[in-house]
Amino acid sequence: MAGIGFRLRELKKGDTLSGLLLAYGFAGIIGSGPWVLSIVGILLIGFIHTESSSAPYFVEQFQISVTYLMAISLILTGPLQLLLTRFIADKLYEKDDKQVLPNLIGAICIVIAVSGTLAGFCLAYLFTGSVLYRLLMLSGLVILSTIWIVVVVLSGLKAYREILLAFLLGYGITVWAAKELGMFGLEGLLSGFVVGHSILLFMLLIVVFNSYSSNKLIAFDFMRRSQIFISLAFTGFLYNMAIWADKFIFWFNPETSSAIISPLRASELYDLPIFLAYLSIIPGMAVFLLRMETDFAEQYTKFYDAINGGAPLKIILQIYEEMVATIKRGFIEIFKVQGMTIAILLAIGDKLLAWVGISPFYKVLLNIDLIAVGIQVLLLAVLNLLFYFDYRKDALYLCLLFATSNIIFTLLSQYLGPIFYGYGFALSVALTTIVGMIIVSKRLNELLYETFMLRYRTNN
Repeated sequence: MAGIGFRLRELKKGDTLSGLLLAYGFAGIIGSGPWVLSIVGILLIGFIHTESSSAPYFVEQFQISVTYLMAISLILTGPLQLLLTRFIADKLYEKDDKQVLPNLIGAICIVIAVSGTLAGFCLAYLFTGSVLYRLLMLSGLVILSTIWIVVVVLSGLKAYREILLAFLLGYGITVWAAKELGMFGLEGLLSGFVVGHSILLFMLLIVVFNSYSSNKLIAFDFMRRSQIFISLAFTGFLYNMAIWADKFIFWFNPETSSAIISPLRASELYDLPIFLAYLSIIPGMAVFLLRMETDFAEQYTKFYDAINGGAPLKIILQIYEEMVATIKRGFIEIFKVQGMTIAILLAIGDKLLAWVGISPFYKVLLNIDLIAVGIQVLLLAVLNLLFYFDYRKDALYLCLLFATSNIIFTLLSQYLGPIFYGYGFALSVALTTIVGMIIVSKRLNELLYETFMLRYRTNN
């Protein structure tokens, strides 16, 4: 999230209501990720056509198709997202922002080539839908994958209103286009999705091109051996794989899923509660970004500026204590806001399920998922701190634990039976977060020693 903290701090100046609302809104959109907004769009499209159509069977095919597009695109681009994030963060710190645009274009070219090739092969040899359906799926995967990469650059921009407008307009057009084209069945709904996201991508690229300039069209500097961090690539892949591992296990277990459109399968029992639960992370993610990327980032900068500037030890220790206190306050505030959100949703769970037309039978699983995704916000804060202090191996091992434990616990929950569904993901997130907080606590206790020892070795 290179540079976003300083941008958000500008919005908060004066503590005006409009500034705070805009800061939280921007942080919520960028922090929760546009894929959360995609869930909103999918649910709205499904709701509109289920209510108005006498044969909504193709709506489920559409929803599952888009869900797979999101999952695969996030897993596919996960390694590149973190690599590009680190590269851009370094260049912005060096005030060499002319490197941002050409390397973004280079990353987009890689994404288009890889996602297009993979999708083309799978759609040609594994899928059985119409030719138009396959082409739309190919387009959708490429567009979504590109959006995830562009969002990396957007996090450091100052054009808050333009970015918010692009997201709102893009998803608004997605829902409208799918509604208007729904008469053409599955292909019509998918066409609306592709059209809306194409417009969204176009608007986001306009914002990026208006914000950065360069004398080069394309560059692949972020892939140079001196610039690349392999551990970040594995971390990005493992984290996204961990998030989706339990879903894939439920999708491809014949006892917990059904065939929707070959070869795609879905688990109605498992999918609806978890996707509804993910909508609850928006408040927590807004607080996470606003606190970690403003208050903590400011203290973090002061700490290393004091060390590099040769400040007295007393001043360095004082700033260190303030930084640790800021981290604790950030975790407490995230816990409060996300906890309050979860408590409200737990209280109105029956009404929420009835409003979206889902059986009350899903309430228990929804409650488990709400708690799990709430804990996941804390996990993101832990990973963010590890990246800030450049503990890349710790972050990698943590994501490996997340992915491995999610697979093991989810398989175990399936073996134990329906009453245990959802607990696999919840236990995995909880275990990983607890281990992560222990690691962060240990690293903070050793931070002063490691920092001064590193400077000593460098100077000698």
